[in-house]
Amino acid sequence: MKELKSEYQCAIDLVIEIIGGKWKVLILWNLNEGVKRFNELKRCMPGITQKMLTQQLRELEEHGLVSRIEYEQVPPRVEYVTTDLGKKLQPTLFEMCKWGDMYSEQRGIHMNRCWTTYDFMSN
Repeated sequence: MKELKSEYQCAIDLVIEIIGGKWKVLILWNLNEGVKRFNELKRCMPGITQKMLTQQLRELEEHGLVSRIEYEQVPPRVEYVTTDLGKKLQPTLFEMCKWGDMYSEQRGIHMNRCWTTYDFMSN
């Protein structure tokens, strides 16, 4: 995992270090909908490899944004859930989603999938 520095230029720099890249924000967004198993997450993100998903989940877990829940059963079952700290990012992710919808509409860009409805924020 990429080690965090002891000092950053500003808070945005730190946030980008923690959730930056193509997959982490999408993982967190998909976990907004609730607990998911590894393969459920993988299906939600076409194009991500198993290795990359594993790496990104480990980093999010190490930074305290995602919890890995292991069930002692046969076959083994593992689920992922957003932590309380990770849930604090939901309003920001929600605003990013709204902005993306507005931008795509203005530019005539078609969305293949609606990630979730906006009413989850009212809960």
